[in-house]
Amino acid sequence: MTTKLILETPPDFNFKTAVYSHGWSQLLPFELDTENWCLSYVFNGEKPVSVIIDENGGKIKIDVSAAQMDQKTEEKILRDVRHILRLDDDLSEFYHLTKNEKRLAWVAELNGGRLLRSPTVFEDLVKTLCTTNCSWSLTKSMVRNLVEKLGTESADGKRAFPTAEAMANVSEEFYRSEIRAGYRSPYFAQLAAKVANGNLNPETWLDSELPTKELKKEMKSVKGVGDYAAENLLKLVGRYDGLALDSFLRSEFYKRHNAGNECDDKQIISFYEKFGTWRGLAIWCDMTEKWH
Repeated sequence: MTTKLILETPPDFNFKTAVYSHGWSQLLPFELDTENWCLSYVFNGEKPVSVIIDENGGKIKIDVSAAQMDQKTEEKILRDVRHILRLDDDLSEFYHLTKNEKRLAWVAELNGGRLLRSPTVFEDLVKTLCTTNCSWSLTKSMVRNLVEKLGTESADGKRAFPTAEAMANVSEEFYRSEIRAGYRSPYFAQLAAKVANGNLNPETWLDSELPTKELKKEMKSVKGVGDYAAENLLKLVGRYDGLALDSFLRSEFYKRHNAGNECDDKQIISFYEKFGTWRGLAIWCDMTEKWH
């Protein structure tokens, strides 16, 4: 039995470009069905709930694997889906900046620029740590292990992303041997403990009044979070000041804008300077155009 929920979408929303915005749709508990073009996810709660999300007639349709839900659960699912799809993001300024740029005109034309994110900043933080200094296949493996070994099971047998409490209840050695997290193992253990005992609350980063520079500094106080990870997280909370340069962005920039030759990061930073506080989103859209 399923329950159907509906969300209205803004006029400049494109479901496919949001889902394909980056690799999060390939990381559990997200699962992407490209044949039927729907996205599934398992939401945490008193009882984890599995949902299938797709778009029909300008509306988001959410099929929930539950015959009945209380109002609190229904409101949470609707709020979380709005959050992961960035339905409330205002990208009009970014579209204005890019519409006359030949290499970025596609963004406004396809209503792109919304970067898929997890329901919680904590999940985005852990997943970002799983992307540092490793291949994408290893990232997927670590996240899969976290979900399958520490996530709570929903009624249909799928598992949610582990809570901070669940992650804090295992040892550093568990992360090394079972999650295959390598050097990240002590970082995961320490992060989970801090969040579980209330000494750190990443969710406050969403509405923080700190200037971006100070917020980035706060993010970097988390063990394992450097410039790349912090700037990636900033994008996921709606701040695009930083480029979040990694091997992928650098190599794509060399190919697209420097005849395949390596260059100093300062050259890349200068190239996107005109986009101001949107420069991090500008470089990301520039380097991922072929995905769309």
